[in-house]
Amino acid sequence: MAIGRGFEEILQKAIRMSEIGKDGLVANPDEDKKSQNYVSAAGRPNLPNFPAQGNGEEDETQEGGEGSTEYTETMEQALLHPTDEIIFDVVKAMKAGMTLQKITMLSAIDPWFLIRIKNIIDMEYRLRQQSDFDEDIIKEAKKIGFSDKQIGRCLGIDELKIRSLRHRFGIKPVVKQIDTLAAEWPAKTNYLYLTYGGQNDDILVETGSKRSVLVLGAGPYRIGSSVEFDWGTVNTVWGLKENGVPDVSIINCNPETVSTDYDISDRLYFEELTFERIMDIFEKEKPVGIVTCVGGQTANNVAPKLAKQGINIVGTRSQDVDRAEDREKFGKLLDSLNIKQPAWKKFTSISKAKQFAETVGYPVLVRPSYVLSGVAMKIVWAEQQLEQFLTDAVRVSPDFPIVISKFLQDASEVEVDAVGGTNEVLIGSIIEHIDNAGIHSGDALMCIPPWRLDRKTTETLVDYSSRIGRALNVRGPFNIQYLIKDDEVLVIEANIRASRSMPFVSKFVGINLINIAARAMTGRALPKNAKDLWLKTSGFGIKVPQFSFMQLEGADIVLSVEMQSTGEVACFGISFYDALSKAYTAAGYELPLSGSALITIGGQKNKEKLLPLISLISLMGYNIMATEHTAEFLVSNDFKNIQEVYKISEPDRKPNISDLLFEHKINFIINIPSTSTIEKYVGMLYDEYQIRRKAVEMGVPVLTTLEAANSFIKTLEWLMTNTPTLTFMRDYVKL
Repeated sequence: MAIGRGFEEILQKAIRMSEIGKDGLVANPDEDKKSQNYVSAAGRPNLPNFPAQGNGEEDETQEGGEGSTEYTETMEQALLHPTDEIIFDVVKAMKAGMTLQKITMLSAIDPWFLIRIKNIIDMEYRLRQQSDFDEDIIKEAKKIGFSDKQIGRCLGIDELKIRSLRHRFGIKPVVKQIDTLAAEWPAKTNYLYLTYGGQNDDILVETGSKRSVLVLGAGPYRIGSSVEFDWGTVNTVWGLKENGVPDVSIINCNPETVSTDYDISDRLYFEELTFERIMDIFEKEKPVGIVTCVGGQTANNVAPKLAKQGINIVGTRSQDVDRAEDREKFGKLLDSLNIKQPAWKKFTSISKAKQFAETVGYPVLVRPSYVLSGVAMKIVWAEQQLEQFLTDAVRVSPDFPIVISKFLQDASEVEVDAVGGTNEVLIGSIIEHIDNAGIHSGDALMCIPPWRLDRKTTETLVDYSSRIGRALNVRGPFNIQYLIKDDEVLVIEANIRASRSMPFVSKFVGINLINIAARAMTGRALPKNAKDLWLKTSGFGIKVPQFSFMQLEGADIVLSVEMQSTGEVACFGISFYDALSKAYTAAGYELPLSGSALITIGGQKNKEKLLPLISLISLMGYNIMATEHTAEFLVSNDFKNIQEVYKISEPDRKPNISDLLFEHKINFIINIPSTSTIEKYVGMLYDEYQIRRKAVEMGVPVLTTLEAANSFIKTLEWLMTNTPTLTFMRDYVKL
């Protein structure tokens, strides 16, 4: 949500707040300064001359009317069938010369809004025509929401240079309060925003008179960043205050968060989380430092740039965060600690990347640096796929090189949530993933305490995490992810920030990790009574992800290294299956204790692995249905009474899976795609997808990994002879 003094201003602000890779409505990274295809031969924008008052009438005799159009049928279709890119499609159409009347007719967008959009495009054109910094034009541009990056892109000048020039000419934003009293009498609120549409600040911050800290929030909720990071933001504010910081302000822009409530911080800046705006607020507040480690990757990514401006990053130093985020630096650190990691290398050349992949053997994992929720990450199974994907990944993060590492199949994945202090580390908990490696940690089923790890492995994880935390001089929250393969522990990555699992760990273990992290940020020692509390818990905690596949038309439910979940649930129990049964129920899964199971398994290896589990399903009394090849395999392995069913793509063959799902004759599905084969990734099997998609639409549980299927079936087995417990949360912690 953006707040400002004009529509153009708040529109461009809101686009930046959305964190979709855009700096505003126009002058974005993919638009070259020299590219002016929207400028007609007459030397002016190829746009209709819209009336100033927005009455919807157009002067067709003006230059840029229907007579000089360059728009295409594709542009018309984009307006007629709008997507989330509609506003940028409108800009493209305007720049191509489409008239106001035609855009309104196709898009049903009121001319009032289109005129404001044209104002922004006109300003971009004016900026691109400037050969130098023009004070008056820059003032106008800032009033309608242009960022320093956009202005710099139009003028061919660096963002920091634009900032310096602005300051030289006194072009700075002012702080305004949100009036909550309808102007009936003076309002005193801590709801603030910055704008260039004013003369004076509404408030005066007593800078330098008291120790204040600025905390960066997490921005918009989306896949990969949700309420977990807002929990971190809020608890950081409370923790800082409890540990002697008298004045704490927040920057955030999401109205659905607790951090943007009126009573959380001393001052709330309802603003974009960009370098420019954070600097503007820092210069107003003059705090002792900024906390960037609780707002997810958004806040973490801006820390290096802030540190270069001499700003104190509260907690772990920016250069130490970079030593964890930069794969090369982190790799050298692990080597110095004699801690292993999967074979990896950094690349900017496709040919060298292919060479490395051939050497270590496929599959390999391709990833950019500084990403959240696995954006642009992918498991690659063949050379052709690597060449195709590498180009896409580079486009996502052009400022950072691509890292390729060997992907270990059938490896377990665990992670450690911890807090670093002055030469000390507090382990919050070891968290074991129920799914094997290959599924993003935000999408994985998780268990506390680890239920399959032996003592030696557990001790190794604690040792590695403590040594890495001390080596990185961590002063606050951090999370390390590990692989376990053939009893060997290997490090995947370290995130020097609050993780999305910290609220889960804090609740189950009975300590507030973020509160302790705030204590560490202020330089105080970590509490001794919190040490090893995770070892003193009673029972198990299970976290299950929530997805929005039903609302996303055509989405496939198969999980991978790129995060897809939009939420989560967590439940506690006296045993693993007690907790898991509650968590499945809380997540909306049906847990049928009788009925029919559809089994369709891709790949011979997967079929053989699932034989014991299918035997258990049969012994539990479920009727087993299977697709053609799976049915043949089961019959050849002496399974009786297997009902063969036919693919959705063969509607004339009966019994058909589509009919059975519609008639509610299938209670759950085990649909294991051929994820271990090249064929799966170079061309997804459409029949497998159709079953999964139809099942989602009919609300039937679908298990797509061997581990998820195993845990689900054994939960059903447990429920046949047990009843889930009802216990107070505090009873799981032995204080």
